[in-house]
Amino acid sequence: VCSVPCFYCWLGINIFSLNRALFAQCCLYNCSWREKGMVEDDDKIGLYSYKVQSTITSRLANTMIQAKMVNNAKRSQHIVFDVQVPKGAFIDNFTMDVNGITFTSKIREKSEARKMYSQAKAKGKAAGIVRSNALDMENFKTEVNVPPGTRIQFELHYHEMIRRKLSSYEHVISVKPGRLAKHMEVDVRIIEPQGLRYVHVPNSLGDHFDGITTISKGEKKAHVSFKPTMAQQRKCPTCSSTAVDGNFVVQYDVNRETTGGELEIFNGYFIHFFAPENLDPLPKNILFVIDVSGSMWGLKMKQTIEAMKAILSELRAADQFSLIDFNHNVRCWRDNLVSATPAQVEDAKKYIQAIHPNGGTNINEALLRATFILNEAQNLGMLDPNSVSMIVLVSDGDPTVGELKLTTIQKNVKQSIKDEFSLFCLGIGFDVDYDFLQRIATDNRGMAQRIFGNQETSAQMKNFYNQVSTPLLKKIQFNYPQESVSDVTQSSFHNYFGGSEIVVAGKVDTDNLQHLESIVTATAANAELVMETLRDVEELDGFMKKDKYADPEFTRKLWAYLTVNQMLAERNTAPTAALKRNITKSILQMSLDHHIVTPFTAMLIENAEKDEIMLADQPKDPRRGCCPGLTPNAPNNNKGIPAWANVTAVPVSFMPEQRSPPVSSLSINRVDNDPHFIIHLPKSQRNICFNINSEPGKILSLVSDPGTGVVVNGQLIGAKKTENKKLNTYFGKIGFYFKAKGLKVEITTETITLKDGSYSITLTWSDTGHIIRKQLLVSMKKENNVTITVGKEMSFMVLLHRVWKNHPVNVDFLGIYIPPENQFSPAAHGLIGQFTSEPEVYIHHQRTGQAPEKPQATMEVKGNKLTVTRGLQKDYRTDRVLGTDVQCWFVHNSGKGFIDGHYKDYLVPHLYSFMKKP
Repeated sequence: VCSVPCFYCWLGINIFSLNRALFAQCCLYNCSWREKGMVEDDDKIGLYSYKVQSTITSRLANTMIQAKMVNNAKRSQHIVFDVQVPKGAFIDNFTMDVNGITFTSKIREKSEARKMYSQAKAKGKAAGIVRSNALDMENFKTEVNVPPGTRIQFELHYHEMIRRKLSSYEHVISVKPGRLAKHMEVDVRIIEPQGLRYVHVPNSLGDHFDGITTISKGEKKAHVSFKPTMAQQRKCPTCSSTAVDGNFVVQYDVNRETTGGELEIFNGYFIHFFAPENLDPLPKNILFVIDVSGSMWGLKMKQTIEAMKAILSELRAADQFSLIDFNHNVRCWRDNLVSATPAQVEDAKKYIQAIHPNGGTNINEALLRATFILNEAQNLGMLDPNSVSMIVLVSDGDPTVGELKLTTIQKNVKQSIKDEFSLFCLGIGFDVDYDFLQRIATDNRGMAQRIFGNQETSAQMKNFYNQVSTPLLKKIQFNYPQESVSDVTQSSFHNYFGGSEIVVAGKVDTDNLQHLESIVTATAANAELVMETLRDVEELDGFMKKDKYADPEFTRKLWAYLTVNQMLAERNTAPTAALKRNITKSILQMSLDHHIVTPFTAMLIENAEKDEIMLADQPKDPRRGCCPGLTPNAPNNNKGIPAWANVTAVPVSFMPEQRSPPVSSLSINRVDNDPHFIIHLPKSQRNICFNINSEPGKILSLVSDPGTGVVVNGQLIGAKKTENKKLNTYFGKIGFYFKAKGLKVEITTETITLKDGSYSITLTWSDTGHIIRKQLLVSMKKENNVTITVGKEMSFMVLLHRVWKNHPVNVDFLGIYIPPENQFSPAAHGLIGQFTSEPEVYIHHQRTGQAPEKPQATMEVKGNKLTVTRGLQKDYRTDRVLGTDVQCWFVHNSGKGFIDGHYKDYLVPHLYSFMKKP
């Protein structure tokens, strides 16, 4: 048994990336019992304390999550600390205590931290890796392999600014202990010098916990406590699982006495909170730009239509609007802005209702058309000088038609908008490049929001619209005495929307100043406003010193939070490389000074003896990793596709024969649809395809490799009824067997199951997550695909195809994609595996076929002369609705002559059976 417990650890939104080599080194370090440790017995891991303490001081929330656990089993086990951190929060500390061995954290410049980590690794010290994405953190996960009887304590600290939306501050804490806790506590304290208007705790954890939360509210302070007993935590009186699994939410708002906002000054910093009320809304000119490409088909489009009809009903009589819908083409409901009269609104609703999604995505042309309409209206004097103009883009994917380069689209839109309008972006689901939407929105004085493509899409869209539907002010400028303040954050704002709040912060010379004055100028619906505020620089001192829970560093932390986020946004839109480098240096220095993990720093976590070390680091570009790790039940904004799974569309050209593009673009063996096989031959750079027509329930051998002990089989399912006297079949279940590891993976259209003897774990397609067992990684992307990775030797992708559940004929089915680089042995066989050893293929005598667009040729292969037809098949990796055309030579009669023997030779009795060679 190890004298010192080994560990591996990683951190990041959705766990974008996992260094498998380091993971392996960590887990194998001095551990003779490593395989036994992988067999977990959850009942023997005790959680004797799970505590969350959060203190909000003037919108600055400091949160600590602590878990104390013990391994009561007689063998070593993995103990997991897995928490969700609100997007945008800054993690500033993490500690871990294992049987008295304490690990603490330090923030270092990234290259320095990596160097220290590499040195520790090179010297044979226990080394683990933490992955982080500080721009979009949502998950922090640590997993420690500990001997029997070990007690361990995890403690994570992060802070965030609570932003006001829809007239409320909402503090969200993820509470997912994963098991019953002997002692559980969520403790939230609110200290607001402005005074509390109300405090509310919605029943977000479910009716199971009615009456357990207590709220005590004073004039400026509140205390919220949630302490369920172990009996109250149980899902049922006899259940051993916990019902505590969700978000604990605290909502509140503060009193506002002045229109000019509230100035809070303490410890050499000032914070200016500005949220005026009781103002008439400004008229707005709004263009809705809606993606109606094929990927929006189904629930997403239905929910979008429902939301848009509700949104249109909320337009005010003084508003002007129009609609643009786009796929590969761009269409306008009206070529100009029209007044939001009842008749126009009703006509727009009918137009929306009639939309049928199909085709590609031309974001560039759609946005340029919208800006043209607004610019034209302004040039013709059709816009009220006091009105607010905006574009709202709704999309669920990247551009596939027209201009595809995101930086060019961003530049085009910026030049067209000319700082005259605001752009707001709604990204539906996780196939959209949300970072791009954020950049383009921020660059044009707007904001972006991701919404999940599910039953709540409509409500999320309406919620987002409500945040921007009531502009109260425009051209807001904050002014402070230059001789007394410095390092002021953004002080000029395009719009202020009702229910929100603008926050400005800076440093103030309190030693030589008695009062701080601010002057805010803005344009309202019927006036130009000038609002003044004067505050004593020592006004807060007495209040803060009396309250033991108030954070004395709240002003400094808020200033740093705003400054770093502002610089990150500026860096994304910096026009020159030199400016970007200067901003990067400033962010780095701020990160080190304020001990926070950002994209340019890393957190080193080590014990006192410095012989065990972890590294908190930024992950690689999530679009480039082969098989990104994911955390179960966490939203996944990971767009990464394995390198071999990137497809490049090529122009269709048949005569003369076109060789396939290089391996990097189309080098993939795939089986999809009903079922179509496409075999890529790397040496000859050709794609050969064939269909297999068999019966529902039959199991086909795809890969059978006794050399590596790998089996991949697919079971067929049938359509709901015949068409043209033929019953189409599809893969409804795919099985993987890794004999050397004793692991089986079964993927159906409903579930993904990993089996290891009597051990099994099952996730559904509604999950985003990963399963790791014996260095085999199963990564899931919600309702999209599953990637299986075995070290660096093999990887497989299974794609899910959903159809309308009430479709009279079609059924849900699976497709499988296998790169030819997989390291199978020469003994590999099966419908795909046999082509590990590429056969010689000679294609000649090309001639016109029965259809001019489908020429024929003679193919010589394996001693056979076959008539083959040039045609197109589909690759669905990047477009699951329409697919990408792939040219191939089609072999008739179920591949006869191209595959060894007859296709019936590839039928196997069980999902994990090896086949007998024909």
